[in-house]
Amino acid sequence: MGRFSDTIANAALDAILGDGSPATVYVALSLSVPANDGTNVTEPSGGSYARVAVTNNSTNWPDAVARSKSNGNAIVYPTATADWGDITDFALYDASTAGTFMGWGALDTLATINTGSTPSFPAGSLVVNAPGS
Repeated sequence: MGRFSDTIANAALDAILGDGSPATVYVALSLSVPANDGTNVTEPSGGSYARVAVTNNSTNWPDAVARSKSNGNAIVYPTATADWGDITDFALYDASTAGTFMGWGALDTLATINTGSTPSFPAGSLVVNAPGS
């Protein structure tokens, strides 16, 4: 099985996150583990939940290092006005609803979002790896 070099893997990540195309990446939360084809993403419903829009530039998505890319600034969701449930994963899209599924990742720990919670990903905590990493 072949594998791209770290340089090429980093360049591929940088071409997707940080280059401005799409202009905005929307970060969704999921109550289930997504499949690689974008199925099985179960977003919270109601309670002020919405995907967070992140401008797709190198400030918000700094250069990849060691086949890995992370957020450069905090990603903060609206305060929950109802329980959202147990969040297991995040997903990336090119639209605020529906849109093209770009990828996903598991949270390090389950996040139970209750009324009054303001979920966030601090800078550097949302990590996307190149294939084969």
